[in-house]
Amino acid sequence: MKKEKNELEKQLTMERKNASLLMDDAEIQKAEEFCKGYMEFMASAKTEREINIYAIEKAKKAGFKEFHFGDKIKAGDKIYYDNRGKSVILAVIGSEPIANGVNLTAAHIDSPRLDLKENPLYESEEIALFKTHYYGGIKKYQWTTVPLSLHGVIFKQDGEKVVVNIGEDEGDPVFVVSDLLPHLAQDQMKRASSDLIKGEELNIIVGSYCMKGEGINKRVKTNILRILNEKYGIVERDLLSAELEAVPAYKPKEIGFDRGLIGAYGHDDKVCAYPELMAILDIKKPKKTAVAILTDKEETGSDGNTGLASSYLKYFLEDIAETLGSNGRTVMSNSRCLSADVNSAFDPTFPEVFERNNSSFLNYGVVVTKFTGHRGKGGTSDANAEYVAEIHHLFDNEKVIWQNGELGRVDLGGGGTVALYMANLNIETIDVGVPVLAMHAPFEMVSKLDTYMAYKAFYVFQK
Repeated sequence: MKKEKNELEKQLTMERKNASLLMDDAEIQKAEEFCKGYMEFMASAKTEREINIYAIEKAKKAGFKEFHFGDKIKAGDKIYYDNRGKSVILAVIGSEPIANGVNLTAAHIDSPRLDLKENPLYESEEIALFKTHYYGGIKKYQWTTVPLSLHGVIFKQDGEKVVVNIGEDEGDPVFVVSDLLPHLAQDQMKRASSDLIKGEELNIIVGSYCMKGEGINKRVKTNILRILNEKYGIVERDLLSAELEAVPAYKPKEIGFDRGLIGAYGHDDKVCAYPELMAILDIKKPKKTAVAILTDKEETGSDGNTGLASSYLKYFLEDIAETLGSNGRTVMSNSRCLSADVNSAFDPTFPEVFERNNSSFLNYGVVVTKFTGHRGKGGTSDANAEYVAEIHHLFDNEKVIWQNGELGRVDLGGGGTVALYMANLNIETIDVGVPVLAMHAPFEMVSKLDTYMAYKAFYVFQK
């Protein structure tokens, strides 16, 4: 028989509980309904360009208008800024003076994947393949024998933009990276796991039929180019001006007999981006201006003009500050941010890499991560105690189920988010997100309850 806790022990110690024990049936049903929308989103928008389009379409339906510097704005206005079709900022202007700062949430919409090289198409032994360059941190061996779809854009020599999305619709062909059969893989299996599949071996099979006719040197490659020309009007040179991404072709699925988990490609960080987007769309008349950022390039360090290491957010905040009679420095110094990014859920199959007391768990709510980085906290913003306490109190008061967590044991784990780029603008920043199992794999897992709590956390923070 389990011994009951002493009253003093109850008062002094902290006990975390599974959200399925804390939520009533009505709220669990809300989570189920919210995650239906999330799964539909995950099936329809897999890349940063597609999510950008999705977000802007939703924003327009909710009354958001595109913002240009100099536009007159006032309390209650809903605006958005589209950064090159790959990042987007949405804002609802608050009733308080902008000089009091804004409440920001920031999620990234890129995920690990295989990018096509600039000159990707080649033929070998009468098989046509695409050369790739992997994007973000992946276990390369996980990407073999997975059905892949192809997404992106191609710009023809006359400037016409061609949108590509092949492999998602029923009846579409898919693409694949092959692997050796076990019978012939003796030498391959002696490689270190990091080199079990090498980067230059991540070649995608795209065709195998020969083109008939006289004087054709590369019959399969030429046949693929014929198909692409008939479908898109492109020639091989146009691929030099393309941005094509190969991602897993499968749809999100419910996992377990109880259907409590969602399996999908790209939970990192779409499982924070979608709740953040839904929260800003639901904000009506906030006191402080609410800002939601959906950004690109986090998986490769946030560099580039669509990543948060660039100045596009700073310029946006300076523009709306000036438009409303303040200045950017004052606004940013008085602002607060939730860096909306995932953490690693404790995996009972591999407990040795986690420190249990400071790990996040599936179904225990949204994760508040004070610092990220690696080893000696390298590459982290490390939120101050005052701001950590403020966020804890907010979530407690608003009945947001939350937990603490860090990414693995001190000398083993670590990772980065956009938090440091926000903090570098003198904005109070902390990471808040959803715990993920099998992070960066082609098929990741999250809890429905945690996903809903992320939405609730972002909403109460901004309202």
